[in-house]
Amino acid sequence: MKMALEQAQKTKDEIPVGTVIVKDGKAVSSAHNKTIALSNPIAHAEIIAINEATSSMGKLFNCDMYVTLEPCLMCAQAISFSRIRRLYFGAYNKKGGGIENGAFKFCNYIPEVYGGMLESESSLLLKHFFARLRECL
Repeated sequence: MKMALEQAQKTKDEIPVGTVIVKDGKAVSSAHNKTIALSNPIAHAEIIAINEATSSMGKLFNCDMYVTLEPCLMCAQAISFSRIRRLYFGAYNKKGGGIENGAFKFCNYIPEVYGGMLESESSLLLKHFFARLRECL
Protein backbone atom coordinates (compact mmCIF):
# COMPACT_ATOMS: atom_id res chain seq x y z
CA MET A 1 0.00 0.00 0.00
CA LYS A 2 2.91 2.30 0.64
CA MET A 3 4.01 1.85 -2.98
CA ALA A 4 0.53 2.92 -4.10
CA LEU A 5 0.83 6.04 -1.93
CA GLU A 6 4.20 6.79 -3.57
CA GLN A 7 2.53 6.52 -6.98
CA ALA A 8 -0.25 8.88 -5.88
CA GLN A 9 2.34 11.45 -4.83
CA LYS A 10 3.75 11.50 -8.38
CA THR A 11 0.65 13.22 -9.74
CA LYS A 12 0.82 16.94 -10.42
CA ASP A 13 -2.49 18.35 -11.61
CA GLU A 14 -4.29 15.02 -11.29
CA ILE A 15 -6.40 13.66 -8.47
CA PRO A 16 -3.73 11.85 -6.41
CA VAL A 17 -4.61 8.19 -6.85
CA GLY A 18 -1.97 5.50 -7.13
CA THR A 19 -2.14 1.77 -7.61
CA VAL A 20 0.16 -1.23 -7.59
CA ILE A 21 -0.55 -4.77 -8.79
CA VAL A 22 1.36 -7.46 -6.93
CA LYS A 23 1.97 -11.13 -7.67
CA ASP A 24 3.88 -13.41 -5.32
CA GLY A 25 4.98 -10.42 -3.24
CA LYS A 26 6.47 -8.53 -6.21
CA ALA A 27 5.05 -5.49 -7.97
CA VAL A 28 4.20 -6.34 -11.58
CA SER A 29 2.80 -2.90 -12.46
CA SER A 30 2.15 0.46 -10.88
CA ALA A 31 0.53 3.68 -12.01
CA HIS A 32 -1.06 6.95 -11.02
CA ASN A 33 -3.89 8.93 -12.54
CA LYS A 34 -3.09 10.47 -15.94
CA THR A 35 -6.49 11.66 -17.18
CA ILE A 36 -5.26 15.23 -17.68
CA ALA A 37 -1.73 14.39 -18.84
CA LEU A 38 -3.08 12.03 -21.52
CA SER A 39 -6.31 13.95 -22.21
CA ASN A 40 -8.05 10.64 -21.65
CA PRO A 41 -10.99 10.35 -19.22
CA ILE A 42 -10.36 6.63 -18.66
CA ALA A 43 -6.66 6.97 -17.78
CA HIS A 44 -7.32 6.10 -14.15
CA ALA A 45 -4.47 4.57 -12.17
CA GLU A 46 -6.24 1.21 -11.96
CA ILE A 47 -6.88 1.02 -15.71
CA ILE A 48 -3.30 1.96 -16.57
CA ALA A 49 -1.90 -0.63 -14.14
CA ILE A 50 -4.25 -3.35 -15.42
CA ASN A 51 -3.28 -2.59 -19.03
CA GLU A 52 0.40 -2.78 -18.16
CA ALA A 53 0.07 -6.03 -16.19
CA THR A 54 -2.18 -7.81 -18.69
CA SER A 55 0.15 -6.90 -21.55
CA SER A 56 2.79 -9.12 -20.02
CA MET A 57 0.75 -11.62 -17.99
CA GLY A 58 -2.74 -11.97 -19.48
CA LYS A 59 -5.34 -12.63 -16.79
CA LEU A 60 -4.39 -11.44 -13.35
CA PHE A 61 -5.35 -14.54 -11.37
CA ASN A 62 -3.34 -14.70 -8.14
CA CYS A 63 -2.61 -10.94 -8.31
CA ASP A 64 -3.59 -8.37 -5.74
CA MET A 65 -4.29 -4.69 -6.36
CA TYR A 66 -3.52 -1.91 -3.91
CA VAL A 67 -5.10 1.46 -4.65
CA THR A 68 -5.22 4.62 -2.55
CA LEU A 69 -8.88 5.44 -3.26
CA GLU A 70 -11.90 3.18 -3.54
CA PRO A 71 -12.21 2.44 -7.27
CA CYS A 72 -14.99 4.03 -9.32
CA LEU A 73 -17.63 1.95 -11.13
CA MET A 74 -15.56 1.76 -14.33
CA CYS A 75 -12.44 0.59 -12.50
CA ALA A 76 -14.43 -1.87 -10.37
CA GLN A 77 -15.70 -3.53 -13.55
CA ALA A 78 -12.17 -3.63 -15.01
CA ILE A 79 -10.89 -5.21 -11.78
CA SER A 80 -13.59 -7.87 -12.02
CA PHE A 81 -12.96 -8.57 -15.72
CA SER A 82 -9.22 -8.91 -15.15
CA ARG A 83 -9.80 -11.43 -12.36
CA ILE A 84 -7.73 -9.67 -9.70
CA ARG A 85 -7.69 -11.96 -6.66
CA ARG A 86 -7.76 -9.33 -3.89
CA LEU A 87 -8.42 -5.61 -3.86
CA TYR A 88 -7.03 -3.45 -1.07
CA PHE A 89 -7.96 0.22 -1.04
CA GLY A 90 -7.24 3.19 1.21
CA ALA A 91 -9.77 6.01 1.37
CA TYR A 92 -13.47 5.40 0.86
CA ASN A 93 -15.12 7.37 -1.95
CA LYS A 94 -18.61 8.17 -0.69
CA LYS A 95 -19.78 9.84 -3.90
CA GLY A 96 -18.05 7.95 -6.69
CA GLY A 97 -16.87 4.71 -5.17
CA GLY A 98 -17.90 1.62 -7.07
CA ILE A 99 -17.17 -0.95 -4.41
CA GLU A 100 -19.31 0.23 -1.52
CA ASN A 101 -22.00 1.40 -3.98
CA GLY A 102 -22.37 -2.11 -5.30
CA ALA A 103 -20.68 -2.41 -8.69
CA PHE A 104 -19.64 -5.97 -7.96
CA LYS A 105 -23.24 -7.15 -7.57
CA PHE A 106 -23.43 -6.96 -11.39
CA CYS A 107 -20.20 -8.89 -11.95
CA ASN A 108 -19.69 -12.60 -12.52
CA TYR A 109 -16.39 -12.49 -10.65
CA ILE A 110 -15.86 -10.71 -7.33
CA PRO A 111 -12.41 -10.36 -5.75
CA GLU A 112 -11.85 -10.34 -2.03
CA VAL A 113 -12.09 -6.68 -0.94
CA TYR A 114 -10.39 -4.95 1.99
CA GLY A 115 -11.07 -1.24 2.45
CA GLY A 116 -9.53 1.33 4.75
CA MET A 117 -5.88 0.29 4.32
CA LEU A 118 -3.74 3.32 5.30
CA GLU A 119 -6.98 5.27 5.02
CA SER A 120 -5.81 8.38 6.88
CA GLU A 121 -2.70 8.77 4.70
CA SER A 122 -4.71 8.30 1.51
CA SER A 123 -7.43 10.71 2.66
CA LEU A 124 -4.87 13.34 3.62
CA LEU A 125 -3.35 13.33 0.11
CA LEU A 126 -6.80 13.91 -1.38
CA LYS A 127 -7.73 16.62 1.13
CA HIS A 128 -4.52 18.55 0.44
CA PHE A 129 -5.04 18.27 -3.33
CA PHE A 130 -8.59 19.61 -3.22
CA ALA A 131 -7.65 22.36 -0.76
CA ARG A 132 -4.92 23.54 -3.20
CA LEU A 133 -7.37 23.33 -6.06
CA ARG A 134 -9.90 25.53 -4.24
CA GLU A 135 -7.19 28.11 -3.48
CA CYS A 136 -6.47 28.42 -7.21
CA LEU A 137 -10.09 29.13 -8.10
